[in-house]
Amino acid sequence: MVDVVDAATRSRMMSGIRGRNTKPEIQLRSGLHALGYRFRLHAKGLPGKPDIVLPKYRAVVLVHGCFWHRHQGCRYATTPATRTEFWSEKFAGNVLRDARNASLIKSAGWRLATVWECALRSDGGHEVARLVSEWLRSDRTELEIPSCLLTERSG
Repeated sequence: MVDVVDAATRSRMMSGIRGRNTKPEIQLRSGLHALGYRFRLHAKGLPGKPDIVLPKYRAVVLVHGCFWHRHQGCRYATTPATRTEFWSEKFAGNVLRDARNASLIKSAGWRLATVWECALRSDGGHEVARLVSEWLRSDRTELEIPSCLLTERSG
């Protein structure tokens, strides 16, 4: 399959994709801030520089884009039709790095929440922030908010 835009346009489009301060991140941060939580962003001292760090609760929140972090079963985790080998390697590396960072964070004694982009698409971050808040006040070590259904699994 041939790309629908020329190489220069595709390059410009891809260079505009940010790794931090993304719309889903900002939505969740706004919701948490409105609930009274204060946090650090992209802490350099933790593996993978987590998106949101709440030292008071010894907790980190990762906001994962469904496409880049390969949210299993999600309709947003598509694979481009061109250069499939490149994309497969890229995505596999992302997933491996995510697993390694999550393991290092947990082994360092931090609690870990993973919020998927699709969960933030429908509610703008308010319901997701409420679920994260409930988790922070609990004794659970893990939380995953995987979809627009806002179902949670704890560990």
